[in-house]
Amino acid sequence: MPKQPKKLESHNHKLHVKKDDTVFVITGKDKGKKGRVIAAFPRENRVLVEGVNMIKKHSKPSQQNPQGGIITQEAPIHVSNVMLVDPKSGQPTRVGYKVLDNGQKVRVAKKSGEVID
Repeated sequence: MPKQPKKLESHNHKLHVKKDDTVFVITGKDKGKKGRVIAAFPRENRVLVEGVNMIKKHSKPSQQNPQGGIITQEAPIHVSNVMLVDPKSGQPTRVGYKVLDNGQKVRVAKKSGEVID
């Protein structure tokens, strides 16, 4: 029987962070940095964080960039390597979920109990 190809995406496409959240990097070469989530890629379980995981990209001269050269830009990192920053204390915290009286499901910071959304 032939080997199955490795799947990049998970079956559950829910992330604990959203665009414009402030996150804290808990592991990797940028451990300890804080940044804002620029984009989230739920199918790949990755997020793009401002100023984190910077890579150098070589670009050919084009209409937008007539000079060409080496550009530094952010690369996506795995969502398990970031924690949401508690809006009350500014410390990294785990995320819980709670259903309000009006039926709305919201994210809750585990450290302070503060509603995030």
